[in-house]
Amino acid sequence: MARILVIEDEAILGLLLSEVLAGMGHIVCGVVPTEDAAVAAAALHQPDLLIVDAGLLVGTGISAVDKILAARFVPHVFTSGNALAVRLLKPDAIILEKPFHESELAEAIALALCQTGDVPA
Repeated sequence: MARILVIEDEAILGLLLSEVLAGMGHIVCGVVPTEDAAVAAAALHQPDLLIVDAGLLVGTGISAVDKILAARFVPHVFTSGNALAVRLLKPDAIILEKPFHESELAEAIALALCQTGDVPA
């Protein structure tokens, strides 16, 4: 079980994702729609994992993750309708192309939670 912060600007998608994550046994510590709210919520809640919509209406999920990682490493999974665009910006990221299946989400979460944030020398 992980404490997960969902960064998603479409309210219905954030709600649905929260329900799926809760059904998987995780705790959703927040659902936020903007880059600034994501950075603030990550500092407040200290989540174990971020599920991040790469493109937000206000700011970007990619920039939010960069700011959050500047404070401390948090494993993360990007979601996007255009995974290739995210891959070009973040070649090593875990990315789920929308729409995705629950099994793909579970696999991405397991993979992300294995990350340590260590960069090879």
